[in-house]
Amino acid sequence: MVKLRTMAADERERLESALTRRWLDLRESLDERSRRLWLAAEARSLGYGGVALVASVTRVARDTISDGIKELSGGGPAARRVRRPGAGRKRAEQVDPGLPAALDALVEPVTRGDPESPLRWTALSLNALAGELTRRGHPVSDDTVRRLLTEAGYSLQGNAKVLEGSQHPDRNAQFAYISQQVAAQIAAGEPAVSVDTKKKEKVGAFANGGAEWRPAGDPEQVNVHDFTGKELGKAIPYGVYDIAADTGWVSVGTDADTAQFAVNTLRTWWNRVGKPACPHASRLLITADSGGSNGSRLRLWKTELAKFADETGMAVTVCHLPPGTSKWNKIEHRLFSFISKNWRARPLTSHEVIINTIAATTTKTGLTITAELDTGTYPTGIKITDREMKFFEKTRLNRHHFHGNWNYTIHPATTHGDQPSQDPHLDSR
Repeated sequence: MVKLRTMAADERERLESALTRRWLDLRESLDERSRRLWLAAEARSLGYGGVALVASVTRVARDTISDGIKELSGGGPAARRVRRPGAGRKRAEQVDPGLPAALDALVEPVTRGDPESPLRWTALSLNALAGELTRRGHPVSDDTVRRLLTEAGYSLQGNAKVLEGSQHPDRNAQFAYISQQVAAQIAAGEPAVSVDTKKKEKVGAFANGGAEWRPAGDPEQVNVHDFTGKELGKAIPYGVYDIAADTGWVSVGTDADTAQFAVNTLRTWWNRVGKPACPHASRLLITADSGGSNGSRLRLWKTELAKFADETGMAVTVCHLPPGTSKWNKIEHRLFSFISKNWRARPLTSHEVIINTIAATTTKTGLTITAELDTGTYPTGIKITDREMKFFEKTRLNRHHFHGNWNYTIHPATTHGDQPSQDPHLDSR
């Protein structure tokens, strides 16, 4: 038996070095119980002070090594189990059930998702998240945050801001503002939706990205060239995603992606789904991109929403995402990404196939989607004059104090044509 107390410094150093080499060589080849017994054997062979030395070199808890010594001293046949029932450290979320919700509350306001991928991305670092969680009363390590984010479908992407183009100085503040507005809307029992146009699709026997399981040697036959067939046309999916209910509506247009088409989709969703679910709603919150048929500078979008507000009697609040951040829109990673995943490698040979494939899209968390073909005609080139817009902004449009160009409310017209009453957090224009 080695006497550690009388051992010279250089001899002790050689002993530690040899023990370290043996530990590194063996630890990956042994299961948990075998490692515990090997460490115990090493410690016992060193005599007094052996447990402390082995623990220091291997970074294994002293209690673990001591338990191994007790097993070695017990005699009899070796236990078949690696751990006794119920042993082992419990997961952080079991000890602190509020941890996952606290983590989601930190990353949710600034999440983004690629419309072609079901992953959600977050630009926050693991260290920053762990530090903030600890500060809020949920002590946790970086590794645990990584595991929780991975299990929740997140992927850390450090360079995403650069790839999305120029950054507006109030971008993060706008995301926080949108998050606050959505949370308050849902807490009040009022509907909040995310809207956008999905990528236009060619209808016909055209190749579609991805792969799906089929009999070997029997791939789906598609056209060599991707020329749009005149007789089949195109498909323009415009979606409405109910944030609280985790349900989606998609109108597949065949004409043009205009503001009239966008608002008509919203109108159809409200009459078929929204109103039955929220019959007493007094206001609707919409989160949308800053461009396209629902752009923040598009006059027709605002005037068509005014017609919708008149029809429903609801005040309509719109919060636009900052320019260059369209992939952060919730509908992208909570609705469109799963549609793309569902029809991967599947030629969209007809509008019926597109409708049925969209409607059949579901997720493990309970997402359901309703889809319908919209064969209406939506002319392009409709102009709203400066004079008409000036009168509209004066009588119907209320801009919020914070970035009124991105955040505004349109009230339904009153029976006497008076200017609608003002909300306390709005500016009148």
